[in-house]
Amino acid sequence: MQLNGAVVFVTGANRGLGEVFATEALARGAKKVYATARNPAAINIAGVTAIELDVTQPSSVTRAVAQAGDVTLLINNAGIAQTGSLLDDSAEQQIRQQMETNLFGPLRLSQAFAPVLAQAGGGGIINVLSVASWISSALLPTYSVSKSAAWSLTNGLRLALAEQSTQVLGLHAGFIDTGMTKDFDVPKTSPLDIVTATFNALEAGLSEVLGDDVTRLVHQGLSADLPVYLAPLVR
Repeated sequence: MQLNGAVVFVTGANRGLGEVFATEALARGAKKVYATARNPAAINIAGVTAIELDVTQPSSVTRAVAQAGDVTLLINNAGIAQTGSLLDDSAEQQIRQQMETNLFGPLRLSQAFAPVLAQAGGGGIINVLSVASWISSALLPTYSVSKSAAWSLTNGLRLALAEQSTQVLGLHAGFIDTGMTKDFDVPKTSPLDIVTATFNALEAGLSEVLGDDVTRLVHQGLSADLPVYLAPLVR
């Protein structure tokens, strides 16, 4: 689908990648952009319509969708990440918290907007995933669990929405230079580069975009004789 003339709904748009998604959608000719956050007053993007949204609360999702009945593109960007070992006492709680935002949030929004997108002729959904959908690490193992589930959700939504011609695009990327990763001393990709690659893939009609070099390398390694997710890598 094309951004020109689209009506875009971005979750987690008050900062980081979500803010760039909203800004670049307008730059590419979107007719309207709904930028959402738990605190819409924190959204400082000229030209957008700010909406309050907590993706972990079904009632909040219902209210937000009621205000945006003309959407043609949903961008499920809101996400959280927590560090810690799977053997920590807090691991179960962390997984539950991250699944609420990273998995059930996109599910709720996709279910709620599916009829809206159908009325628009299909439209599209972008789910922000991660290279951590495919590999775990000592730093973010519980986050990886949630993103692996979100990848499976994305593939399932693509099948479920095919009959109504909704394009479902999964974005995989490594560390992006946003506030979420400010304390991580690792190579990072510009959020503008990620958004540009994602919107290019959307307009090319693709179903998946690999946003950076590390993600492309990991993707290639999934089918290696020693798959990358089994390799004794230091991550």
